Amino acid sequence: MDHPPVQAIATFCVALILMALGWLSTVSGMMEVDRLYAWSIGAAFMLFFAMMNSLLSLKAASFVKYWGASIYSYLGLGFGTSMLAWGFSGVTLSQAGSYRWIYIVVTVGFIVFLTLVNMMKIIVRFAEKEEWNQPRRR
Repeated sequence: MDHPPVQAIATFCVALILMALGWLSTVSGMMEVDRLYAWSIGAAFMLFFAMMNSLLSLKAASFVKYWGASIYSYLGLGFGTSMLAWGFSGVTLSQAGSYRWIYIVVTVGFIVFLTLVNMMKIIVRFAEKEEWNQPRRR
């Protein structure tokens, strides 16, 4: 699970299952779900991917490679969940009300999370190199 594309595919599959279950429960008449249920599932799993991916970036050997793969995986996941939500709900993102803004906020948050985690990683590496027994004379 260290590779962003694998994380995105796994997240997409879980989102697909939950959207399909919501749709099936409505079609079967067991339970009526909100028309925008699929959009809320999509947004929730985008946020889940953003947090999970950012934390797993701590283990990455190369920040640049991981960052690039993460961004492309996030874009693919965003496109995929949007298409699923549109297909299950029949409502486009522009018609889904505040979900458009939720997707934008989660996207900006993802970039901020990923950058913060990797900045912390850089600071920790620097602190590990520093001799703490006695301050350096400059």
